[in-house]
Amino acid sequence: MSIQRPTLDDLTRTGQSLGLQLAAPLLSEYAAILEAVWQDYDRLDQLPTPPMVQRYPRSPGSVPTPEDNRHNAWYVRTEVNGAVSGKLTGKRVALKDNICLAGVPMMNGSSTLHGYVPDIDATVATRVLDAGGQILGKAHCEFFCVSGSSHTNATGPVQNPRNPGHSTGGSSSGCAALISAGEVDLGIGTDQGGSVRIPAAYSGIYGMKPTHGLIPYTGIMPIEMTLDHAGIMSANVADNALLLEVLAGADGLDPRQDRQVPTQAYTQALGKGCAGLRIALVREGFGHANSEADVDAAVRRAAALFESLGAKVEEISIPMHAMGHAIWTPIAVEGTTQLLQGYNYGSNWKGLYVQSLMNAQQGWQSQAEHFPHDLKTCLLAGEYAYRRFGGQYYAKAQNAARILRAAYDQHLQDFDMLLMPTVPLKAPKLPPADASASEWVQRALEMNANTAPFDVTGHPAISIPCGLAAGLPVGMMLVGRDYDEATLYQAAHAFEQLIDWESLIS
Repeated sequence: MSIQRPTLDDLTRTGQSLGLQLAAPLLSEYAAILEAVWQDYDRLDQLPTPPMVQRYPRSPGSVPTPEDNRHNAWYVRTEVNGAVSGKLTGKRVALKDNICLAGVPMMNGSSTLHGYVPDIDATVATRVLDAGGQILGKAHCEFFCVSGSSHTNATGPVQNPRNPGHSTGGSSSGCAALISAGEVDLGIGTDQGGSVRIPAAYSGIYGMKPTHGLIPYTGIMPIEMTLDHAGIMSANVADNALLLEVLAGADGLDPRQDRQVPTQAYTQALGKGCAGLRIALVREGFGHANSEADVDAAVRRAAALFESLGAKVEEISIPMHAMGHAIWTPIAVEGTTQLLQGYNYGSNWKGLYVQSLMNAQQGWQSQAEHFPHDLKTCLLAGEYAYRRFGGQYYAKAQNAARILRAAYDQHLQDFDMLLMPTVPLKAPKLPPADASASEWVQRALEMNANTAPFDVTGHPAISIPCGLAAGLPVGMMLVGRDYDEATLYQAAHAFEQLIDWESLIS
């Protein structure tokens, strides 16, 4: 089979987009020269793509009725049963709807991807099934996972089960709602600016963003390769640690991972208590311009309770933390825009490419008018900055990331973990469908001052519920050393077992 050759007009337009002005005789000569290139494309096109093996039967599932989807948390309900026994036997799992599950539709929160059906299982899906887990379906997320609130999904907002009408947090909104409502035990989400930890905080559940690369991202629709983290959401700490045992480790297909990713038996950290742990309360994690006083107070009170459990808590200052969000922003907006231009994978990357997803994304510009305000403004900023400054601010931010990491690591030599509010505010009310662009974007991006910096540095971080303020959950974030998730689980489990967080009311 031969690929379609460009016409001379095609080559003229392509050359003009590159700043090349090609006279007709030279253009014709170039066309002849390029025939050898296209012949290699022809040969590659003839090479068969190896089929992906599906070891566990499944059906495409179905979109639940509104009566069976009270919080608009499900996109598709299905039932994929894994191995007859394993660590996850009896556990019900939801996958965020940017995670490929072969034969089951995936829309990643967007109208433009609606109708796409993956042809592979993501590594995390395979590992769940191999461990005996049951995947019950795909959970709604925000439009292309850009929002930290739960109002941007193309089908409508995801409601917070604890207080309908309020945000569940995003972008792993559906997983949070399903766990909070008790419909599943576990959710696998993704986190590029806080998208596991923010909904955990808003919804009163546990959300772990592990060390960058600890969980393979293979078969998950990316946003920005250096920020992409797969993470775990759960109703309790023990289930969270158990799922990390199943998911952690290299798969040989994700270049975000080292070839030898260090893993641990995370559940063995449970029950050890936190006596002797050294916890640093980070001053700059409090008192943001939009911080709510009752949230800051609840987290400080919870930090003091760690002392009653035998930990040593000391307040410290990390001035660079206040710059973390500014470092994250160019990486997020420019990186996201450039990756989307490359149909979600771009080039210069040795990972597994999901070609069916790339095909589904091709030509997204023709549907960009349907994008929500938060995604449109992100793309405008990313495209302008990249073109105007040639990617130099993206580069400066990536270089500054090492300074930011060093600032945290300096204190993690003396302390076992850092502590701060997960988000500076409680779950706000969802904006109306006709909200202004300003209100829409503010609600989508207002909450990640503390979460985003650790996507840049890659440190592991867990959000744990630590109290109620005005009837809504407050999240406390613990941040640890690379690959030291076990110590975070140790502290989180001690707090969970000995403190009734719902009795801590502000």
